[in-house]
Amino acid sequence: METDGDLVARATAGDEQAFATLLERYRDRVFRLAVSILGAAFVGEAEEVTQEVFLRVHHALKSYRGESKFGTWLYRVTFHQALNLKSRVRFRAPHVGEEILAERSAADPDALARLERARRDTVVAECIEELPEAYQSALRLHYWMGESIAEIAVLLDAPENTVKSHLFRARQLLQAMLKKRGYDSV
Repeated sequence: METDGDLVARATAGDEQAFATLLERYRDRVFRLAVSILGAAFVGEAEEVTQEVFLRVHHALKSYRGESKFGTWLYRVTFHQALNLKSRVRFRAPHVGEEILAERSAADPDALARLERARRDTVVAECIEELPEAYQSALRLHYWMGESIAEIAVLLDAPENTVKSHLFRARQLLQAMLKKRGYDSV
């Protein structure tokens, strides 16, 4: 198996197959990182970020100096691209009011329970959005994407102990924020 460095050198020299191998090697991780930043509701946008990242990397490959691992450089590009999109995506996300949800579920006997769960889920999502980006990404990667601490460390380019710390602090902050909003246990 060729190293990333070998593939980068070949791709820089114009070998499209080498770049295709890099793309195949990193596509899933780049996508998962984008989803962790944007949120599970924005899978389509995460796919756009993944595509945009590889286009940017393809055009900027000659400027890659090799001062860090290729994967680290790629994740930084992904992280910044996803953050840039995240600020714009929030304004495009459709919003359905609770009154519409209540109307549509009135005929269902479990409608009230579902509405309460939907309200709680909305509050949890709002609280997560208030957390620092690093905490949000760590939470989403771990709980929604099912990634291990080691994999999160690679995706976020952070030591494993830092990832553990981010998860611990995120859970503490989230619990305090939910308690303030009337949800003692979620």
